[in-house]
Amino acid sequence: MAWLRTIAPEEAEGRLAEYYAAAVRRAGRVFQIVRMMSLAPRLLEASMAFYQKLMLGPGDLDRSRREMLAVVVSKTNACHY
Repeated sequence: MAWLRTIAPEEAEGRLAEYYAAAVRRAGRVFQIVRMMSLAPRLLEASMAFYQKLMLGPGDLDRSRREMLAVVVSKTNACHY
């Protein structure tokens, strides 16, 4: 497994600190998938916007079914998160 340098929540500043605060409000903590992009806040912003469109955008599937599909794909790909 590769190890990436990340910025810890207590060390975050500016826009990254805002993203981390939003993550805590949403999920109660900053998950590693978010911290993984901490050195590139613009990438984090784009990733979060993409996720929001996928999970909350218009479509025939409700959010719970979208999340269920994400879990199935992660399991199929042997992704532990």
